[in-house]
Amino acid sequence: MRIRKKKWAEPELNECSYYIADPERYRGRWKEFFRNDHPIELEVGCGKCTFVGEKARLNPDINYIAVDIKNDMLGVGRRNIEKIFEQTGHSPTNIALVRYNVEMLDKVIGKEDGIGTLYINFCNPWPRLKHKKRRLTYPKKLVMYKAFLSPGAKIFFKTDDDGLFDDSVEYFEGAGYEITYLTRDLHNSDITGNIVTEHEKMFSDEGVPIKYLEATPKP
Repeated sequence: MRIRKKKWAEPELNECSYYIADPERYRGRWKEFFRNDHPIELEVGCGKCTFVGEKARLNPDINYIAVDIKNDMLGVGRRNIEKIFEQTGHSPTNIALVRYNVEMLDKVIGKEDGIGTLYINFCNPWPRLKHKKRRLTYPKKLVMYKAFLSPGAKIFFKTDDDGLFDDSVEYFEGAGYEITYLTRDLHNSDITGNIVTEHEKMFSDEGVPIKYLEATPKP
């Protein structure tokens, strides 16, 4: 997603207690950052952070690492997280905002971190052939995720884009994952507890069905 330059984003992030400017130092040691042994879940391409903010508010006993490559986006995300947590009366202690290139995510997260859940929500579909390798579900990235996911971990993937979804089904299967649930119309499925993102609402309001799958690495 494109976003205009936010001059205020970086200064605000630098004052944020849960923004990590040097995440490599926590590789294999994220429990030290969170100061507890709670499960850790990961969102790649977190965008404006409404999803991870709601997840963190609803699940105080789960820690969340939210990764995006753009500080401008994370700045907006931080503001959204603070709004979501206003009703709790405090800032979150179970979120880490990380600016990093997903292509090199294994330099930030290790097997020791015990990531049991990974979310990919409405990532850029990169429809042109020469750009498809940038997709967050591209086989090379799916193989990399397996390097730090715990045994039995799950990836949850949502998109509005038919082409991306169809290709991703093949990507997951080819990269050594088992697809354990799949629907091409999430909002008319038996899935409960779905958190609707901004993109999800926008596309749903336009009548676009939301595609969704769950996958787990094969042993």
